[in-house]
Amino acid sequence: MTAPDPNTPDAPADAPPGPAAHTAPPGARHGAPPADTPPPGAPGPFGGPAPSAALPRTSPGDPAPRTAPGAATRTTAPGTTPAALWRRGRGFLICLGILIVAALTLAALASGSRHGRLDPRSADPDGSRAVAELLRARGVTTRVVTTAREAAAAAGPGTTLLVTDPDRLGESQLRAIRSAIDLSGGRTVLLAPGSPSLPDLAPAARTKGTAFDENLDPGCPLPAATTAGRAATGGDHRYTTDAATGTACYPSGGHPTLLVLPTGTTGGDTVLLGSETILLNKELASEGNASLALQLLGSRPDLVWYLPSPAESVDEDPAQEQSFLDLLPPGWSWAFLQLFVAAALAALWRARRLGPLVTEKLPVAVRASETTEGRARLYRKAGARDRAATVLRAATRERLAALLGVPPTRAHDPAALLPAVSARLTERQPDLAGLLFGTTPTTDAALVALADHLDALEREVRTS
Repeated sequence: MTAPDPNTPDAPADAPPGPAAHTAPPGARHGAPPADTPPPGAPGPFGGPAPSAALPRTSPGDPAPRTAPGAATRTTAPGTTPAALWRRGRGFLICLGILIVAALTLAALASGSRHGRLDPRSADPDGSRAVAELLRARGVTTRVVTTAREAAAAAGPGTTLLVTDPDRLGESQLRAIRSAIDLSGGRTVLLAPGSPSLPDLAPAARTKGTAFDENLDPGCPLPAATTAGRAATGGDHRYTTDAATGTACYPSGGHPTLLVLPTGTTGGDTVLLGSETILLNKELASEGNASLALQLLGSRPDLVWYLPSPAESVDEDPAQEQSFLDLLPPGWSWAFLQLFVAAALAALWRARRLGPLVTEKLPVAVRASETTEGRARLYRKAGARDRAATVLRAATRERLAALLGVPPTRAHDPAALLPAVSARLTERQPDLAGLLFGTTPTTDAALVALADHLDALEREVRTS
């Protein structure tokens, strides 16, 4: 069997099927995959052009593989250019940017409503800088601490310890504050303590519902209350106590919102204030709030302002540690749910079908030669020698099986096809199995040589 001449001119692209098509140069009729259906009216598989129109061809005199006319030489791998990467990932990047902007917006809104709340250094409406400045003008020194250990160490007979959020404290922090209450001999002001903290910090007191009226009258002989008069101590907790020596003020429905309980140490007392309103900058000038706040917090020369940090709410007991979701603010769960619903709706919107698929006639007839050449160029551009070799071999095996009477279902079975091909050949083919079922060519030149050998094999089978 003689090898074909690689320099033979290519056959016309629209050559009709028939015997004349067998004079095409080596490598012809192997470009289109057998599974693809050509457009209506297109030439059959034996009338298409040779894949050499798109695949590199070599001749003995060429130093390197030749490029098909009109094909641009690229040095950058396909899909790695910045423009291609942007087109591929722009949808994901846009969605990610929207989520980040939404998260930052929600975080800003959530933090803006709670920033510096009850902080004596904050001038925000919910801060407490105004009362701290008034206390400083009266000679009271304010010290801000963020841990229960610091608060207990700073408490003493000449100090007032203010605990701004006692219900957030863990067991170890509650024990530290309780020790300071019993041993310091000073005043401890608990701001809106509830059921979680009262059993540890003030066992003689209990909560008794909510005081719905915000501004209340003193209703007690406590000097600080009678001097201040009407104040905004309602709106949150009411208390009741079993202690006979406690002083109950600002009652709402018969239960006080301000309760003063003596401690075991001489001169010390504990003040339960049912609402934080009188300490806020925005409410300090209303009613007798400023007077009541100054008298409750300014009875000693030093004020220890305890703002529990987020870590203070986590107990040292590992069994009671909070999860990540427990640490998120309540609004974030709703925000994530809304974002999830929005993403699901966007996915449904993008994935919806506008109706059943319909088959439409092409506006123009596309020749099979153009389809073959276009696919070959795509294979060459992507460097898909494995896919091109697979297509060439599969198409050749199917055509040989049809010529030799091998069933189409066994066209790709070496045990059925190879003996039939060998029996038809006049000369022994040294590596017939490697030619029809071999490995992927490593170079473009080897791929072109494979196409030539397959074409020569098929031509010999046809003419034998």
